[in-house]
Amino acid sequence: MKNKAALILVLAVSIALSFEGCSKYEEGPNLSFRSRKDRVSNNWKVSNYKINGIDSTFLVSAYTETFTKERAYNYTWGPLSGAGTWVFQNSDKEIKLNGPDAQTSRTLFIIKLEEKEFWYYYLVDGVKNEFHLNAL
Repeated sequence: MKNKAALILVLAVSIALSFEGCSKYEEGPNLSFRSRKDRVSNNWKVSNYKINGIDSTFLVSAYTETFTKERAYNYTWGPLSGAGTWVFQNSDKEIKLNGPDAQTSRTLFIIKLEEKEFWYYYLVDGVKNEFHLNAL
């Protein structure tokens, strides 16, 4: 019985160590039992926004985004709003947003994708716009 418990412990530690460093995203998670699609499909509110590393959250304090499992996307920013579709790309490390009639598109580079937190950035003319979102 003692050997069986020790074997289970060694096996559990080995499995846990095998996941270390396997995260697809810079900030994790290392392991999730929910699919990426399930994690991103949520209503999100901005908690932090940076332009080239400078905190600019005050500019987007009323900003929200919604991603659905049906791959619909929309945002609301005060009186402004927009909609489109989304799809994972580049081995699920990025999300491609497409606006109506495919006239507007943007690539989101995922930093962190958890059930309650979603961090990404996108580039506009070399300017890095980084969003940290929390689930509503």
